[in-house]
Amino acid sequence: MSLQYIIDGYNIINHPLFKTNQKIIKDSRSALLKIIKTKRPCGSPRNKVVIVFDGYPQADKLEDATGDLEVIFSRNNSADEKIKKMVENCANPKNIVVVSDDKEIKFFIRACGARSMSAEEFLTYPEAKHKEPVKPELTFTQMHKINQELRKLWLE
Repeated sequence: MSLQYIIDGYNIINHPLFKTNQKIIKDSRSALLKIIKTKRPCGSPRNKVVIVFDGYPQADKLEDATGDLEVIFSRNNSADEKIKKMVENCANPKNIVVVSDDKEIKFFIRACGARSMSAEEFLTYPEAKHKEPVKPELTFTQMHKINQELRKLWLE
């Protein structure tokens, strides 16, 4: 089951934990995309990420958006309204996690059955570690021999 993260973009960018030296809004948006791609605070790479920004996009598109990462601008509505509509229109809101510090959004999405995450939780989420599968200490042959010996001891 993959999740869909809907992120209030400017809510994250304006959070004190979002450390970026860029003063230009476009650079801050690109920095947010880079953090999401590299640190994977949304967990599994199968999880879809939608970042919602207020207003209109600039003439030059954000070049970092990819298939599992979508950037939406709310245009005439606020990002909050766009997020609410997305959650409300979703067939299975239990698979949605909304990242925002706005209390109104949190109450609304919980009422719809979706989950919420604060900006601080999102920004401090440990990096997803690609762990190698744990190798068993015993080989299959060794386990088989041990089982045979135990059968002899206990069943005979």
